Amino acid sequence: MVSDAPVLHGYLAKKADFDRSTGGFSGTLATTPARIAATLFGEPAFARALLAERRGVVHGFALYYFRYSSFAGRPSLWLDDLYVDAEVRSLGIGARLLARLGEIAAAHGCTHLGWTASVGNPRGIAFYERAGATIVDRGELRVTFRLATELA
Repeated sequence: MVSDAPVLHGYLAKKADFDRSTGGFSGTLATTPARIAATLFGEPAFARALLAERRGVVHGFALYYFRYSSFAGRPSLWLDDLYVDAEVRSLGIGARLLARLGEIAAAHGCTHLGWTASVGNPRGIAFYERAGATIVDRGELRVTFRLATELA
């Protein structure tokens, strides 16, 4: 909902801080709640977001969008950001977000989910590997992951 734009903005700020701490981002957060409202909830919506709530309190989010392969003739889902508050990590929130993304990808006939993680985030890399993701590429700064969907 468009009323979630300020919450998403707050989580993007947390994610930017986290990525700076792992060496995955060195810039500044340039978006605003108004820009999020226009680009995620306007027409067309360029991306979508999931908010993870626990006991009525938001503790994380996933921001994603669809890509398209002309050769496969099918979409894939790109996970741009996944973040869970530090104090509730290891409680299954990230796993549920990733599982929900898999459901969305399968429902849309996606070939796979894809995303990257900073090499400076070994805990995140281990989490994605435990979730069944395959490392497609391990670069100097980023690790690229792929997770097959049920319909792949």
